[in-house]
Order: sequence, then structure tokens, then C-alpha cells
Amino acid sequence: MPRDLSTNISAHSERATPPDTEPRQMSRRMLRARRPVGPHYKWVALTNTTLGALMATIDASIVLIALPAIFKGIGVNPLAPGESSYFLWLLLGYMVVTTTLLVTFGRISDMFGRVRLYNLGFAIFTVGSTLLAFTPGTGNTGALELIIFRLIQGVGAGFLFSNSAAILTDAFPPNQRGRALGINQIAAIAGSFIGLILGGVLAAIDWRLVFLVSVPVGLAGTIWAYTMLRETATIRAAQKIDWIGNITFAAGLTSLLLGITYGIEPYGDSPMGWGNPLVIGGIILGVILLIAFIWIELRVAKDPMFRLELFKIRMFAAGNISGFLSALGRGGLQFMLIIWLQGIWLPLHGYSFEETPLWAGIYMTPLLIGFILMGPISGYLSDRFGARLFSTLGMLVQAIGFIGLTFLPANFNYSVFAILLFILGCGSGLFASPNTSSVMSSVPPERRGVASGMRATFQNGASLVSIGLFFSIVTAGLVASMPATFFNGLTKYGVPADAATQIAHLPPTAALFGAFLGYNPIGQLLPPAVLSHISPANQAALLGKTFFPNLISAPFMDGLHAVFYISAALCLIAACASLLRGKQVR
Repeated sequence: MPRDLSTNISAHSERATPPDTEPRQMSRRMLRARRPVGPHYKWVALTNTTLGALMATIDASIVLIALPAIFKGIGVNPLAPGESSYFLWLLLGYMVVTTTLLVTFGRISDMFGRVRLYNLGFAIFTVGSTLLAFTPGTGNTGALELIIFRLIQGVGAGFLFSNSAAILTDAFPPNQRGRALGINQIAAIAGSFIGLILGGVLAAIDWRLVFLVSVPVGLAGTIWAYTMLRETATIRAAQKIDWIGNITFAAGLTSLLLGITYGIEPYGDSPMGWGNPLVIGGIILGVILLIAFIWIELRVAKDPMFRLELFKIRMFAAGNISGFLSALGRGGLQFMLIIWLQGIWLPLHGYSFEETPLWAGIYMTPLLIGFILMGPISGYLSDRFGARLFSTLGMLVQAIGFIGLTFLPANFNYSVFAILLFILGCGSGLFASPNTSSVMSSVPPERRGVASGMRATFQNGASLVSIGLFFSIVTAGLVASMPATFFNGLTKYGVPADAATQIAHLPPTAALFGAFLGYNPIGQLLPPAVLSHISPANQAALLGKTFFPNLISAPFMDGLHAVFYISAALCLIAACASLLRGKQVR
């Protein structure tokens, strides 16, 4: 804004404003919002949105390692009958609520201002973190309070995720967007790994610190965003909210994701919940509502929630398809690798089950290093040469990494494992920033908020589907061989035949969840009354570090190798979709 025009506005405001406080405050807010951005504003936008993405993804994964300490702190056994739903909701509830709100929040941001809603997200996230840190209840009441407060955190994260890419796309010129979005994506991916390590360290001191650590960062980020970020997008006036479209989409996606989430929980005598009528009904209802959403949006003449004609833009459609397939292939990767490390490899190498959560995060750092190294390079090069080459190459590199993992035994050589993780990280870094930049640059500026929300919805939704799909495949392999394997192994060390039969037919999810939470699975499965009648030598063998890993390693690896083959195939299809995006027009 020219200096003389700004002066005239200020002078007019001073003459017209009554002497009371409220109009003066409103005038100052209006002048601050209208103050023109300087040449360095783009870096302010980058640093603040990167902080928001880092904080939101740290809190998405920080509970993975800290769950044992959290449940112990509130006095709940997550593996006890009837308590597993608390475990699932604390683990996945944050992702479910964030995913279902992303597109709606993106659309609202296009209507009322991306910066304004981003600031609101920072504030809501900070409130949720504060409530979590000072959760008053214990037992089941405390678990329910934690879940509600995590959902509040997820609402704040939804505003942050749906607007950060749009704010960066508005602030940066086309020849620098790839680099900026690459840095932002690096922070998001890095946060998921930092959360693993940070959660383990803080949980060892006090479980409340796991949530309290986000409070000062959230307060600083909220104040910084409010005072420094400016709305650089042009917001069209008199827009209306498509209530029917928003409600249909949110209800459909929520129903679908809840069905998938509860599909990995045992139901009756079945080790998985895919036969549960509520799971089947939730998935069918979700699909029907999402089809109805498409029908509704095609008939809303003015201001639909999402303009489906954006998918007619080749670059937008191809980028979202490849992003969805990429997230579907690697979304469950972290979850499955952690179970592999915690349930088999780390105990075989002398780590106690209680130590495995923290060390699993440490041993997965090559994945993070590969991403951090390749992300900025790919973003810089894609700014100069376009997104198609680097995003396609990234998917091909990831496919090679997944194929390489299929050759590893359960007790692998770590140097080979680290190299393969590094390759996977490099592939993800090559793909992420060019693909995001391509998608965001392909849509009209006034649609960037909802486009960012749709892109993030595809990725987060695919990650949740990936966890449910991969976990089900691995569990199916265990179900086929677990009864005979467990019965023979337990009776060999003095467990009575009737008790061994009962334990052998328990759902393997309890054992896998136990390993994931840092418990000795056999210690959770064997009742104390049975253990008390076994000799001390046999007890030591059963509860040792090698009995459970050796028992499940063969069937577990069969299922895990199938998962890696599926991931490689999805990455190859994603590479084809990425290749078809066409050349970027500047």
C-alpha cells in the first residue's frame, strides 16, 4: 500500500473514531491487517508455518512411545479386557479428527482468511495441549478426558495443516515455492520422528511433560502468528457455506475411518474386527455418504464446499492421486517397522521390552536423515526444472527400498537395514516437496485453502487406511500359525496344556499391541496363577528377551514381506500417476 494512502487511512480513522476504547482497538487491528508486507515477509511465513507443522506432527507421534507411561500415570491397563478402545483412540483419534476436518477447514479459510484460521488453529492446539498436561482424572475417567483433549488438539492441528501450504503458496513466488514447501514438508516428517524420541525421553521423567512441552511453543507460535502474519490472498466477499456438503463429507469420512480403525480390534472369537456388523456398516455408510457428497457438490450452483472441477486440472488430479498412493504405501510403514523392532529385533539384541520404544525411534533415524538431506535439494531443483522428474524418481526410489526390505530376515544386519531406511527417506524427500508445489501451484489462488485441505486429506486418510490394511495382513499371517506355534512353545516350558491351548487361541493383536507398548507380550498373556506353578528356570525362559521374538518371527515376516511388496507396487503406480501430471506451466 502506498505510504500516502496508508497515512490518509490512518488520519481518517483518527478523525472518525469515537474516543472509546473498543473502536480504537478495532482501528488498530484493521490497520495492522492492512499494513503491507515487506520483502522478507515470505521468510516470516515460512518459519511460522514450519513451526506449526513441526509441533503438530511431533504431537501426532509423541504418544506412540509415551503410551505406557501415560496409561501407568492414570492407572489404566490398555491391554485389559474392554480397555483396548482407549488405546486405539489415544493412538489414532488425533489423526481421525484431523483428517475429517481438513477440507472443511480449508474451505472456511478461503472464505474468511487463511491467516485468521491458521492463528485460530495455533490457539486451539495450545489449549488442547494445556488441558492434556493438567488432566485431572484417573482411571477410565482420566483416559476419556485424555481422548477428548486429544481431539481438541486434533481440531487445532486441522487448521494448521489445512492452511500452512496455502499460506506459503501465497507468500512465495513460483520459482521458490518448491524449496519453501520442501522445508515445510521436512519439518512435518521430521516431527513424526522427533516425537518418537522426545516422547521416550519425557515419559521417563513424567508423562505430563509429553503434553506440557507443546504449551510454551504453542503460546509463542500463537502470538507470533497473530502479530506477524498477514493475509496476502484476495478473499471474495459474500460467500456462503455449503452446509449439506460439509456435513455429508465429514460424516462419510468419519464413518469410513472409524470402521477401518475398529477393524483392527478383535471382535468376539475373531482376531480382527472386519466381521463386526458395526465395522461393516460404518464402512458401507461412509462410502455411501462420500458418493452422496460428490452428487451434492456437482449440483451446488454457487459456493460448493469443494469444486470437483479442480480434478479436471491434470496436474492437480495426478498430484493428488500419486500423493494418495504414496501415503497408502508408506503410511503404515512407521507403525509396522516399530512393531518389527520392538517385538523381534531389539529383544534379540539384548534390549528389554521396556527399553524398546525409545530405541526403536533412535534406530529409525536413517529414514529421517534421508528425507532431510533430499527434501531441500529436490525442492530447489524442482523450482528450476519442474516437479514431474523428481516426484516420479522419488516414487521409484521408494519402490526399490521396499523391495530391498523383502530380502531381510527377522534378525537382520542393522547396517543393511539402515541403508534401506535411508533410501526410503531419500525417495520420500524427492517426492514430497515437488508434488506439493505442483498441486498447490495448479489451482486458482482463491481455491488454495480448500485445495490444501483436500491434498492433506488424501495423505492423512491414506495413512490411516494403510495402518489398518497392513496390520490386518500381518495379523492374518499370525492367526494361521499362532495356535500350533504358541501351544508347542508354551508346553515345552511347562505351561499346562489347557492353559497353553487357551493362550494360543487368543487374538495375536494383544501380543503385538503389548510389544508396541513396551510390555513383554508373554508376561501379559500368561496369567499369574499359571506362572506361579512353573519352575523358576522355565519362568525365566518364557519371560526372557528371546522367547517371544523367536516364536513369532517366521509368520510375522511372511506377512511383513507381503506388506512390503504391496507398498512397492503402490509406489510404482504412484510413479506412473506422477509421470502423467504433464509439464509445469509457469
